[in-house]
Amino acid sequence: MTRVNKLTTASFVILAMLACLSPEAHAATCGSGPAGFEGWKQQFAEEARAKGIGASAVSALMGTSYASATIAADRGQRSFSLSLEAFLAKRGAATIVARGRALKQSQGALFASIQQRYGVPPGPLIAIWGMETGFGSQRGNQNMLSSIATLAYDCRRPEYFTDQLYAALKLIDRGVLSGATRGSMHGEVGQTQFLPKTILEYGTGNLDNAANALSSTANFLKAHGWRAGAGYQPGEANFAAIEAWNAASVYQRAIALMGRQIDGGE
Repeated sequence: MTRVNKLTTASFVILAMLACLSPEAHAATCGSGPAGFEGWKQQFAEEARAKGIGASAVSALMGTSYASATIAADRGQRSFSLSLEAFLAKRGAATIVARGRALKQSQGALFASIQQRYGVPPGPLIAIWGMETGFGSQRGNQNMLSSIATLAYDCRRPEYFTDQLYAALKLIDRGVLSGATRGSMHGEVGQTQFLPKTILEYGTGNLDNAANALSSTANFLKAHGWRAGAGYQPGEANFAAIEAWNAASVYQRAIALMGRQIDGGE
């Protein structure tokens, strides 16, 4: 009996020591305001170095600033609570569809090539392109790394944006992005607004180039189950891939509707 007690006690001691050594025990502490951001960066930089992130990327991280505008935008995404009709009006859906139809014609060879390779028709790709950046005209002017670092530090969704931050640092190490890269409020970049982890997984080239961005978007949709020839309206097989692109229900339905209209539906 005494021997069992000793073994049990020893086991607890070992488990406690292992817990102290685990990465989670030393994880940088999240915060809810700018006061702790500089200290958090120091902690995160140590973790990043231990994970093999290079000096240039760590230096870029240390040069980031707390992005108050990003936090305000993250807390104020009220348009996703609108009705579909109101959301379409707010986002200028009629203009997107009209220009989208013209682009489908003028860049027909590009869209035919993408459809042949990935099975994704022009409509949903053009709808995403128009919705995300107004066909490349509004790609954001926030410092990408500051936005993502701020969201990784913020206590609202630190796990999700910690993954994005590590992806951003890897891309900086590779020379794909830099500490000066500009993007939207949550750190999305390029013509169709990819987050860094999505670039790593599905990017097919420089996303400031429309052809690469559209190919990358089709690659994303295909990887999330898109099947050539299947429908993409709510309830149809390919709608699940649109759901993977954006979590907001009203956004998903808007893309499907505009895509159908661009592709020639009512």
